[in-house]
Amino acid sequence: MWDAIAISAVAMTGIIALRYFASSGAFALATNIKRPGYHAKLGDQIRREIGWSLASAAIYGIPAGVVAWGWQERGWTLIYTEWDAMPLWYLPLAPLAYLVLHDAWFYWTHRLMHRPSLFRTMHAVHHASRPPTAWAAMSFHPWEALTGAVVIPALVFFIPIHITMLGLVLTIMTVMGVTNHMGWEMFPRRLVHSRLGSWLITASHHQRHHEEYRCNYGLYFRFWDRLCGTDRGLSERI
Repeated sequence: MWDAIAISAVAMTGIIALRYFASSGAFALATNIKRPGYHAKLGDQIRREIGWSLASAAIYGIPAGVVAWGWQERGWTLIYTEWDAMPLWYLPLAPLAYLVLHDAWFYWTHRLMHRPSLFRTMHAVHHASRPPTAWAAMSFHPWEALTGAVVIPALVFFIPIHITMLGLVLTIMTVMGVTNHMGWEMFPRRLVHSRLGSWLITASHHQRHHEEYRCNYGLYFRFWDRLCGTDRGLSERI
């Protein structure tokens, strides 16, 4: 049993690492095309970002591997594969619930990590990326990576979700994590400045967090920032 769990954890670590290289690499290439020279003097920083991100991939891969094994071999989780296992109207509700709960967890743990003692211990590695790049999306100290690694694996024990909808959640998590750190806005201005856009976090919003530190803590939505008075709007540099 333990050998199978270890193999599953290693496999998930490899998958997460490959996903990181594919997504961050693709958006880094887009940055080179859109903003030539942006990475010109950031070689050492990017190498550090990749190193920390690979360590984070292992930390994310261990709980993911354990959960994947438990789902397949023991039926521990509420992940389902049959389309008729739940009503069709429930399909979009599950990923929305995952994103809302993940966003709340991220906001409060992120804000907590900006307390001086925890910042030095856990979060300074991520903010060492000045300016942030697409490679910084998973550039975390191991303690910070651990706070993010447990969320989705924990939710699959409590909220039923179809395997394809879980894949959608992971895709959104990956894309937003990378695009929020590119240093430029890939989404159309008419969306970012629309009524819908005023509730969503994109690079324009998260960039201000990396500029001022004490604001804009959210991951997907601006709800908690607005409710708690920590939303300072969009960066003026993007």
